[in-house]
Amino acid sequence: MHIKIENLNKIYKGGSYAVNNLNLEIPNGMFGLLGPNGAGKSTLMRILVTLMKPTSGKVYYNDYELSKNRREIRSMLGYLPQDFSFFSKLKTSEFLDYTARLAGMKSGAARRSAVDQMLEEVGLFEVRDRNANKLSGGMKRRLGIAQALINDPQIIIVDEPTTGLDPEERIRFRNLLSTISTRDVIIILSTHIVGDISSTCDNMALLNQGKLAFAGSPEQLVKEAEGHVWVIEATEQEYLEINEKYPVISTIPIDGGWEVQVVANEINGYQGKPMDPNLEHAYVHFMENKLNQWSNA
Repeated sequence: MHIKIENLNKIYKGGSYAVNNLNLEIPNGMFGLLGPNGAGKSTLMRILVTLMKPTSGKVYYNDYELSKNRREIRSMLGYLPQDFSFFSKLKTSEFLDYTARLAGMKSGAARRSAVDQMLEEVGLFEVRDRNANKLSGGMKRRLGIAQALINDPQIIIVDEPTTGLDPEERIRFRNLLSTISTRDVIIILSTHIVGDISSTCDNMALLNQGKLAFAGSPEQLVKEAEGHVWVIEATEQEYLEINEKYPVISTIPIDGGWEVQVVANEINGYQGKPMDPNLEHAYVHFMENKLNQWSNA
């Protein structure tokens, strides 16, 4: 499976661009879409799942073209929106059976088998008779993934799936997506949480103001931050100064002050040493430097 986006634009009334001349290729496997709130990620997701028409441009799903083959493309899709909701009076298994019918599964026996199998896969079989609105936040997100997968889609698109989840459920959710990605599918994970990308995705793109700012592997983005991440041992007063001068990633209390991680091209007047960057460091470096230069160009 392969998605190719060519010169895609979404322009709202007043002339504001939600997506601005986007060109991007998305291969099989887990693909991360990263960017700040308002970067255009959700708009792009809604275009890709046929819920919104672009102003101009083309999107190809293998040999199918979005503007000409919407019905065929919809049959290939599974979607978990950020604002996933369901009928509160349905039990968990009833809701999944309902979504299976919407996905075109007409045989009752086939649906029951698919529902039981999917509930097992996402760890909800034991609560299949519980009302869906009584599930925990993490269980609701897993139910959302189950409804996206029930018809064995070739493309799975999830929008901000771990927002509001506790750390344990976030890890469980990411592991579930990673397991699914071993199949012959595309999973597009749209998020502003850097850890979701670094833990699961082989390829990624970074959006800013509707434009493509970066496309490649997380490792490539991290490499661009090498030599720009520092750890400083600072007094209380120095920490206040550093916080004004540089983007601070983390602070750890130590005797007499703080150990501070910062992103900067260089540090002056402080005792610090370079450290190996991770994806969070790289994202901040990109946002603070290249994106600002690129936005002002």
